Amino acid sequence: MTTALITHSDCLAHAVPDGHPERPARLEAVLHALEGKALLQEEAPLATDAQLRRVHPQAYIDALEAMMPALGGVPIDGDTWVSPGSMRAARRCAGGAIRGVDMVMQGAAHNAFVATRPPGHHAERSQAMGFCLLGSIAAAALHAADHHGLSRVAIIDFDVHHGNGTQDMVWDDARIMYLSAHQMPLFPGTGDPSETGSTGNVHNIALRSGAGSAEFRAAMTGAILPAAHAFAPELVLVSAGFDGHRADPLAGLMLAEADFAWVTGALCDLVDAQCGGRLVSCLEGGYDLQSLAASTAVHVDVLIARGG
Repeated sequence: MTTALITHSDCLAHAVPDGHPERPARLEAVLHALEGKALLQEEAPLATDAQLRRVHPQAYIDALEAMMPALGGVPIDGDTWVSPGSMRAARRCAGGAIRGVDMVMQGAAHNAFVATRPPGHHAERSQAMGFCLLGSIAAAALHAADHHGLSRVAIIDFDVHHGNGTQDMVWDDARIMYLSAHQMPLFPGTGDPSETGSTGNVHNIALRSGAGSAEFRAAMTGAILPAAHAFAPELVLVSAGFDGHRADPLAGLMLAEADFAWVTGALCDLVDAQCGGRLVSCLEGGYDLQSLAASTAVHVDVLIARGG
């Protein structure tokens, strides 16, 4: 058994204006950091409309396709842009997450890391926002439930920003548990602990700016991980955002590479105990190139060590 790396060069073709934090160099830095590691490399397929309709109405998918310019860039909002290659890149993100689910469920890999961009956890059912176009990880979770017949899929999100889109997409689905530890107040303004889902399937832990390692680890060990263990997931998906790093320009959680290695190990303990090690991690945020590369490398190193 091994760790799969799922990616695609199309994800470099999602162009943004100069100075935008969610730039192609992010993925280049991540892939460079993973060079030479013992990974089973796999190309991310394009998610189909049928796969995306689990989380987005067809009218939204069609409208997003129609928005792609022939040249240049078009803003959806002040943060979120599209270019000629953006929809293919976003489909690769969702398709890669779905392919990761298929690989671990079929035993082709022990676990998987999906290195794609743009991120996805802010995209709501009918609204792109926060750099995100399609709800990749939610689409993968619902694929696991519908296609593989799973009744308990956990999504654990340690991106510094709350995954409002993922939460929105699974709010009414008791098969999916969404658990997030994030900085608050911070974009997008959601993620209060009072937001619990229609069946108690949402768990949010809000961390103050500057919280650092001790508070982050306490949130995970005191709340997120116990709730996930109690849910007894058959598969765990991870929204792996590395923008909680102290060097990141968009937040202030003050984490370090050691915290990302630690949380990855804790998540591996969870999946080893509950679901035979089945874990698919999807890249979300992380906007300082050096800390993003270093944090991703330690995250994947743990996945490799635990997936061997």
